[in-house]
Amino acid sequence: MTKLLESLSPLRLGFGGAAISGEGGGYGFGDISEQDAINLLHCALERGVKVFDTAPIYGFGLSEKRMGKAFKGRRDDAFLISKSGVSWHENQRINMTNDPKETEKMLHQSLKDLQTEYIDLYMIHWPDERVDIRKPMEVLAKAKHDGKIKYIGLCNTFEEDCDKALEIDSIDVLQCQMNFFEREVEEKLFKYMNKNEMSFMSWGTLDKGILTKPIEEKPKYDKSDCRSWAPWWKKADNTHKFESLKKISPMLKEHGHTMLELALGHNLSHKEVSMILCGAKSIKQLEGLFTAMDNRPAQTILDEASSLIVAAGKNY
Repeated sequence: MTKLLESLSPLRLGFGGAAISGEGGGYGFGDISEQDAINLLHCALERGVKVFDTAPIYGFGLSEKRMGKAFKGRRDDAFLISKSGVSWHENQRINMTNDPKETEKMLHQSLKDLQTEYIDLYMIHWPDERVDIRKPMEVLAKAKHDGKIKYIGLCNTFEEDCDKALEIDSIDVLQCQMNFFEREVEEKLFKYMNKNEMSFMSWGTLDKGILTKPIEEKPKYDKSDCRSWAPWWKKADNTHKFESLKKISPMLKEHGHTMLELALGHNLSHKEVSMILCGAKSIKQLEGLFTAMDNRPAQTILDEASSLIVAAGKNY
């Protein structure tokens, strides 16, 4: 049986929508004008990208609105993904909840902002220990029956929640963080996904920029870039990653590869990975992704790079 994402396109690259909405606030990565964002989305579509991933928290709705404008009139050309579970209050304080009333409210708002009668894949963004996942799943199952969404997925999840969700309806796609340094999902969910014939897509494929090019350990970011203020980024100890890249970069260069090629190559070397999500803020960055897709390192080089990772509590 062909999994959902594999059936869409042979190109295993999806567009990460947080990149086109930084100035809106929430989760984003710096300024980009609306017209530049729309042009970028059109370019991605014309270059063969089929899957476009977004969420309300990206730009506090701005990412969805820009996608809605970009794909109006060519809706069937794009496979759109959005999510429920991360909303915000009037003062823009983040509210993470899977309350079914909030799920329904967010779905309807996303349909409006995306200017569409249906969303191809709608996902529960994060687990919520206060709410049994079967409750929001009931909302999504009804929305699927009514034609408002075509498929259901879970993000950042674990086996127990997946089992509960499957009591209500099928789960076609799982989406979790995965990259050269973050490999927990490989150990905890790959076997489960294979058993249940679920597609998998990785977010954080480029580790929020760490794997795109040599960067300073404390780089400066624009105010509209969430890495300039987010506690989960500012308090993170990435020392072992930077130390690892000091060892890995010369080896890659010797073999004619870049860190971007390593990042894409690592994830795509796993048959369980149906698609990788990558954000881009310019056509130049987008073209860089296509170039890297065509020059991924061989498995022997990937293995050598993994052997050079500086331990941070465990070795790979």
